This record gives sequence, structure tokens and C-alpha cells, in this order.
Amino acid sequence: MELAASFDAQLSSLAPFIFYLVVAAIVFIETGLLFGFFLPGDSILFSAGLVAASHGNINIVILVTAIFLAAFFGDQVGFVIGRVIGRPYLDKRQSPRMKKMIANAEEFYDKTGWWAVVAARFFPWIRTFVPPIAGAAMMNYYRFLSANVLGAFLWGVGITLAGFYAATLPWVKSSSYAIATFFICASLISAWVNFRRRQQPPQDKS
Repeated sequence: MELAASFDAQLSSLAPFIFYLVVAAIVFIETGLLFGFFLPGDSILFSAGLVAASHGNINIVILVTAIFLAAFFGDQVGFVIGRVIGRPYLDKRQSPRMKKMIANAEEFYDKTGWWAVVAARFFPWIRTFVPPIAGAAMMNYYRFLSANVLGAFLWGVGITLAGFYAATLPWVKSSSYAIATFFICASLISAWVNFRRRQQPPQDKS
């Protein structure tokens, strides 16, 4: 909370338009551009919610809309970077080890990639690298798109609203962690089920 309070103090001095722009830019850079992995997205989101609750000139609807769009398009850009730049680069590597790594990544994103994209939102650093890896692994675009929409909503809108309501309802502070726990567990269960299916011998259809 000390980190959130620090960002709260820094963000509260900004004019509303600049406030929306700065928060959205930070979210977009962290999720869409590889060099933004170090940015404290979670703390920024929670602090933005606190600021919106404390200052009447910040509209929470405009704020969460800007954050959702920034988070969504950030992951979309990361995915395209992986598909357009990352995959051709990997295809030029002809070593058996690289080919095996690519095949494993493709299988992972084909089987459990949807949950991975959603759950990765709640992990600093990881959420920056999962979209381009998904693009490079040729994950189905529409599956990625649906996971991106849900992840952007749960993470971006969810944590911001947690900060907003935490100003009056302290128990809401832990809600984002409950959401994260749910999707992490769901991802692990999905991965385990798919692993068990692959271990079963093929049925004889003769």
C-alpha cells in the first residue's frame, strides 16, 4: 500500500485529461511494448482508482474505459509483434532444439493458451511477454482475442475499481487477488486435464 500511496500522491496533482492519458499510456506501454515490462501496472491501476474516489473531477467511467482500451490494444500490439516479427525470426533458426521449443510452445498455446493469456494479466513482467510469445507460437487469433478482452476487463477494470471502492470499503482491497487466484487455479486445472488426455493411448477405431 505504501507504493500505491506514493503513486496516489503523484497522480492526484494531474489535470483530468492528463491523468487519463498518463494512466492509459503506462498501461499500454507495459502490456504492449517489451521494454515496458518494468512498469508497475498493478500499483498504477489501484492508485488511479484511489485518486478517482478522492477527487470529484476524475470520472471513474472514463477512467476504466481508457484503461480497458489501453490494456486491450496493448496485448493486441504485443501479439502482432510476435506474429509478424518474432515468428519469422524463429523460423530462420534451424537447430533441432529451437524447432522443439517452437513445437512445444505451439502445443501449449493450442491447449492451454486461452487461460494463460487471461491469468498472465495478474503477473508483473509475465503479462508483457505472454502476448508476443502467443503470437510467435501461432495461437489462434480469435481465441487470443477473446482471452485478451476478458483479461483486460478483469485486470484493468477490476483492479482500478478495487482501488476506487477501497477508499470506502477496505475489504475490497483483496478482491483482485481472489480473481487472480481463480484464474491461476483454472489454468493449472486445464493444463493438467489436457496433459492427462495426451497420456491416454489412442483408441482403436477398427
